Amino acid sequence: DVGLSSTAAANTGLFYCPSSHFTLSLSTLSLTSPCRRHLEQITSVGPRPVGSPENEVLTVGYLLEQIEKIRVETAAGPHQLTVDVQRPTGTFSIDFLGGFTSFYDRVTNIAVRLEPKSGTHHLMLANCHFDTVANSPGASDDAVSCAVMLEVLHSLANQSTPFHHGVVFLFNGAEENILQASHGFITQHPWAKQVRAFINLEAAGVGGKEVVFQTGPENPWLVQAYVHAAKHPFASVVGQEVFQSGIIPSDTDFRIYRDFGNIPGIDLAFIENGFIYHTKYDTADRILTDSIQRAGDNILAVLRYLVMSEKLADSSEYRHGNMVFFDLLGVVVVAYPARVGTILNYMVATATFLYLAKKASLPGNGDLACATGVAVLSWFVTLLSVLIVALIVTLLGRSMFWYTHFYASICLYGTASTGKMILIHTLAKNLYFGVSCLGDLFFDVSLFLWCCSLVWLTQQGLCSAYVPMLMVAFPLATKLLLAKEFKHRGASVKYSVLYLFGLALPYVHFMFLIWVVFEIFTPIMGRSGTEIPPEVVLASLVTLATIFLSSFFLHFIYLVRSTKWILAGLGSVFVVMFLLMSCGLLFPYSGDPDSPRPKRVFLQHTTRTFHNLQGQVESRDSGLWINSFDFTGMQHVTPHIPEINESVRTHCREDRPFCGYPWFLPVKFLSKKNWYLPAPEVSPSSPVEFSLMSKEETSWGTVKMTFSVKGPSHMSLYLMPHRGASLSTWSFGDGTPQFDLSGEYFIFYSHGLDAPTWTFWFEIQVPHGMISVAISGHYFFGQNQRTAQLEEILRRFPTWAFPSSWVSTYDMYRY
Repeated sequence: DVGLSSTAAANTGLFYCPSSHFTLSLSTLSLTSPCRRHLEQITSVGPRPVGSPENEVLTVGYLLEQIEKIRVETAAGPHQLTVDVQRPTGTFSIDFLGGFTSFYDRVTNIAVRLEPKSGTHHLMLANCHFDTVANSPGASDDAVSCAVMLEVLHSLANQSTPFHHGVVFLFNGAEENILQASHGFITQHPWAKQVRAFINLEAAGVGGKEVVFQTGPENPWLVQAYVHAAKHPFASVVGQEVFQSGIIPSDTDFRIYRDFGNIPGIDLAFIENGFIYHTKYDTADRILTDSIQRAGDNILAVLRYLVMSEKLADSSEYRHGNMVFFDLLGVVVVAYPARVGTILNYMVATATFLYLAKKASLPGNGDLACATGVAVLSWFVTLLSVLIVALIVTLLGRSMFWYTHFYASICLYGTASTGKMILIHTLAKNLYFGVSCLGDLFFDVSLFLWCCSLVWLTQQGLCSAYVPMLMVAFPLATKLLLAKEFKHRGASVKYSVLYLFGLALPYVHFMFLIWVVFEIFTPIMGRSGTEIPPEVVLASLVTLATIFLSSFFLHFIYLVRSTKWILAGLGSVFVVMFLLMSCGLLFPYSGDPDSPRPKRVFLQHTTRTFHNLQGQVESRDSGLWINSFDFTGMQHVTPHIPEINESVRTHCREDRPFCGYPWFLPVKFLSKKNWYLPAPEVSPSSPVEFSLMSKEETSWGTVKMTFSVKGPSHMSLYLMPHRGASLSTWSFGDGTPQFDLSGEYFIFYSHGLDAPTWTFWFEIQVPHGMISVAISGHYFFGQNQRTAQLEEILRRFPTWAFPSSWVSTYDMYRY
């Protein structure tokens, strides 16, 4: 045979996702793998925003068809398969993007329950989502995960041995609408009460390895299950703590299951090539079969392990405590309880401080405090110097020159930081002339500083403290083993080789973590808004990486005879790269189909209508509202489309909700530079119908106002109380108005098919106050999404830009 059949693969416990074709000796047979076929079928319908026929009918129909085939095929086996199409309605508030409230109506979930025919009381949940943002086919985010889940379902359903527990495969149809469908399932579906843990499959990039970047809360047994079962482990507790800090402007269904379901889980995501995440380039052909195979192997193995685990039945017994976990180059995962990590950290720190204290008591070892001051001073001077370079780059209008050419940032900021560090320590070496054992002294300085960071992170309760623990334990052990070599003035070849060997493990792991940081944060700079200066962020990251990586190599400066040739080389590279950058030869973006680095631009053809207190139209205008989602604004687009220039920049009207513009999400704080190009009115076939149904004074001294709205599948509601008025209660979330965004409230609304009129109410505390209420409708699909003016301007955008466009309306009323 050229390969296993899908059923045979399932019975042998293998995830079947072979290459797309095999070549036979007599003829060529094209055999499309099941998961790739699913991926191509799902993405073939194009973008799948919530409410669109592509999402609610075509994709749902395809998934149900495939699930039914699996059910029929495995009906004679030891398991039963139950399918339920859920269309929940609900509301909740979430502390994301500054905080807002969400309302959803009849969004779609396809829940598939696989369990022994005898039934079960405990369930594992596997979650993916098949909806997308507008204008993106969403192959990686998240069609590939749903394709993998279909094949994992197929493999598990074919298992001949009955499970101890069941699995719910949730194909979630409204994640891009800020996690609505998962909330509908976990708070309303009858199966949700039996779910004990979950695996969430996500994407923040396109392809590559899927990384475990969140686990818990607590429940270390879940991490242990992943470590034990995963075929290709890739996990980092550092990623978990960075993500949960809120630095990365993103969130997943993990939050919903954790916060509203109070169940533990594992969050996995593809992270490579985030440059094309949420763009038209996120297509099926860019996802390698190896990536699908690896993800399928891991998920199938972990799910099979968990449905046979006794711990799933009573997970509360194993709840307490966190885990320290990290992989070594994707080969093996190291995991141990956080309390063990705390003990280990303090043992390493104690041993280090005892060693340093003993060294300090010996004569002729130099002044550790003074040397530490020199090292810390070199950090601040280096960081300040590189930030000055970053400021110059920004003032020259060359921000993001490294977006397509990442090596350029290393050649500019990396050489600047390395050169500055070497220069400062070369000067310090001359000042210390006559003191013996300088190399030994500055090694101890690095050991002391890393040890301080180890103690501080451990006291903060951060599992990431394992990183400085490795950066202390291995160098200290190396130092003790090479004690005689350290006493020599020169850096011999033997010493250098043995020293590098001793530091290999912590440094290789640390460099891998740095690679992950740049892999995530470099693309994020292309979608982080107009207010965050990317040069400052990237220059800081490069400088910090240089400081950390150079720490245990600084003492070589004190061992070598001269550093002038190193400084000359670094200076030459810096000057050449600075000249290339300042001359504009390093363009930020690329339209290369093989490796695109697109500039993200949002365009809305909108009509705005403003009503006064008497309900009369106060003003009305129409135009193309343009948002750039990176720091460069429209400076590179203006030469191609001269009308988009500084003369049409918008200004925020503080007396209007959200400045008087149709923000789809509450991100005006991220993108304050907008452009408004006059254009004819839009006339969607299903305009927003907004009306005040009733207004009454309550016996407790408030005014209750009830409204009805009928409109497109996506709408944004903005509330702005004026003149001391305040909201006391409303019909959203838990009833208490939350997340006052500088005096404004944002409610995100979406619906699936056949949704009824949206009715809501709120109460105002001061009867004689005033409130502005605005509603915007967003037309993301169908004939209403495009206008002739949009099509005309889209054709003029350069190939390196990704303009995501739709039609919208904005109506404001005052009461």
